[in-house]
Amino acid sequence: MASYREVATLQREHTREELTTALESMRDRITDWKATYDVDQPGELRSSLAAFDDEQERESRREAASEWEQLETRLPLVQTALREYDWATERETITA
Repeated sequence: MASYREVATLQREHTREELTTALESMRDRITDWKATYDVDQPGELRSSLAAFDDEQERESRREAASEWEQLETRLPLVQTALREYDWATERETITA
């Protein structure tokens, strides 16, 4: 139910173009992290922390992994909001 509410909020508060741009941005960030850190998953990035003595490098990797995990949670919500955008817009028009 919370996911449905979040999708509805995204549709209500953002245009289709804004959602599309956000989706592209999220995917680009994940692609960048994969290339930068040579990993495929945020868990791999977290497990690489022990290999570095430099505290700044560890913190950078920890932050990237956290953001990556958050984006992986948000991606399906934004995708659903886009996929169902026309239906939601028609529904809002009918009930208004």
